[in-house]
Amino acid sequence: MEYFIVGTFWTLYCVLHSYLISIHFTSLMRVYLKRYYAFYRLFYVLISLVLIVPLIRYSAGIESTRIMTYSLPLNSVRLGLIAASLAIFFWTFFFSYDPLSFFGIRQIMNREKGQIKATKELSRKGLLGVARHPMYTALIVCLWCQIFTIKDILVNTILTIYVIIGTILEERKLVLEFGNAYLKYQQQVPMLIPFFKLKDSK
Repeated sequence: MEYFIVGTFWTLYCVLHSYLISIHFTSLMRVYLKRYYAFYRLFYVLISLVLIVPLIRYSAGIESTRIMTYSLPLNSVRLGLIAASLAIFFWTFFFSYDPLSFFGIRQIMNREKGQIKATKELSRKGLLGVARHPMYTALIVCLWCQIFTIKDILVNTILTIYVIIGTILEERKLVLEFGNAYLKYQQQVPMLIPFFKLKDSK
């Protein structure tokens, strides 16, 4: 029963988290909030943090059967993958993206200039030239290096499915935003797995 509750809570969080940033909902917020829409990204980040912290604490308090223990050299490989994935995640975040835009600060700053959204252009620099979403790739790798119990497998499966679905939905938004430039980017750079692209059927 506890697994069902944990799985339900995480699924609901993922659904809400995705809906709040969906094209449909953000379009409504843009209409209703008008110039105050510049504050919406910051609200989205804050509400995401407010909701996920108690969820993590609740999940951590659930006892679960331990199914995996790590010993050398497997533990060294696991820790190495975690370190590498965290390095990729933060390198991409700070050097390939705009952290101020991610947290909504850039949008608020631009509001004073009469703009509603962050100034943004398609970037392919650094790791974005290897995979279109290297931060999500790193997140998935990090998740699956944290397997100790049945609960971990359940939560990681839900989060992995969410990341993949969320990436696909984000791709649709990026196509709308950048048009043919992003379609060309999709053809040239894989989405999540570096150096791996499905061949286009002819």
